[in-house]
Amino acid sequence: MTSESTPTGASRSAISLSPMEVPKASDVLANELRERILSGDYVEGTPLPPERELVVQTRMSRTTVREALRILEVQGLVRIKAGRAGGAFVTTPGGESVADSIALLIRGRQIRLSSLHQTREALEPFCARLAATNRTAHDLQVLDEANEAIATKGTLEEFLQANVDWHVGVAAAGHNEILYGMMIGLSKAIYTLTNNEGFVDDEVRSIALKAHRSVTDAIRKQDGDAAVRRMERHVHGYAEAAARADDRTSISLDQDA
Repeated sequence: MTSESTPTGASRSAISLSPMEVPKASDVLANELRERILSGDYVEGTPLPPERELVVQTRMSRTTVREALRILEVQGLVRIKAGRAGGAFVTTPGGESVADSIALLIRGRQIRLSSLHQTREALEPFCARLAATNRTAHDLQVLDEANEAIATKGTLEEFLQANVDWHVGVAAAGHNEILYGMMIGLSKAIYTLTNNEGFVDDEVRSIALKAHRSVTDAIRKQDGDAAVRRMERHVHGYAEAAARADDRTSISLDQDA
């Protein structure tokens, strides 16, 4: 008696399937809503159907619907408003989304200070060039105000905030949302990195202010080449000086970063 075989003659036992992963229902719903938001079907401010209606439409449980909305909220694609007029409202990603991701990367991967220095040296000179090309009168005002704040010789915290405001202001003046988001994300690390009373003395403040004003002048004159050269010199010199004065090797950000 011969063994049973398939029409092709192969043994049934020879057929094998790879393990399959079935996505969670909440991920499926979140993916569907995310695609509609990003494709423009749901514009910013559009209210999504109430939970009970989504349950009826999708035939998913209320728990599944809530989990899907929570996923989108974490991703910055919806905002949840409580109360009688509340619900889930569509929001579009902005620079804050990039900033949050960078802050999580720095904290989660315990990024080294040397990596931050390298990133700044790669990023900020190009931001300066874009700023020289695209700056507006308002952008220049922001840079001037940050420089004036540094010149007042306030507290360490005031200097650090003004310093960050200037660097972020240069990125904003370039009017490139991705680069601006990256600089916002790095700003907390820059603040933390330079929060060192033993390093930030009057001489360091004076050197920073002189460099800032020099770069700002190039941006004002729309001289991209000069803006790049001056920013390169400033960021590189500041990084070297900070590294000599700081024995930390990694960036430690507060949990609210």
